[in-house]
Amino acid sequence: MSSPESPRIIGSLADLPDSARGAAHLVWWGNLGFMLIEGTGFVLAVGCYLFLSSASAAWPPAGDPLPSLWWSSIFTLALIASEIPNLWVKRRSGEHDAAAVRLGVLAMTAIGLILLFLRACEIAALQPSWHQDAYASVMWMLVILHSSHIVTDWGDTLVQALWLHTHQIGDDQFADVEDNCNYWTFVVVAWLPLYAVIYWLPRFA
Repeated sequence: MSSPESPRIIGSLADLPDSARGAAHLVWWGNLGFMLIEGTGFVLAVGCYLFLSSASAAWPPAGDPLPSLWWSSIFTLALIASEIPNLWVKRRSGEHDAAAVRLGVLAMTAIGLILLFLRACEIAALQPSWHQDAYASVMWMLVILHSSHIVTDWGDTLVQALWLHTHQIGDDQFADVEDNCNYWTFVVVAWLPLYAVIYWLPRFA
């Protein structure tokens, strides 16, 4: 009499891949959720700015200078240009090009420092002072809010660059680099409406 066949195991963990990227990776979804939460924060902050402007007789209030376009425009152009190497790094990561990824992430760390310097120059030239009135306070809030995201992503990129240059790169690390590139794109895109609201809207109000 033949022995009964062993039951087939359905959904065995042994069938799962060792690594994943994109939407198949849990960290990708966490990064997306993080960007959605922070994007909501930007929307609420801009809503605060627009509410105050609609409730004011003049915007900016009489006597307040318009924010200078010089450093803000240089920063904005440099920020947009940073997307070129950022997307290049993302593509090299998708192709698992370890040497290019190491070089690209290191370059993005240096670019982040340059952008932080330009943002510091922008903040130094920002007028009026943050405590002068509601207009100044909400304008400074938007600039500092975005600056905190640049600092956060630069720190993440720095740590990533150090790790990539001291360890062997595996599939998970390539996925992490892609996630970091996606977040930097979010930082770039988020600034564009803020730049328009802070520096151009008052000129047409």
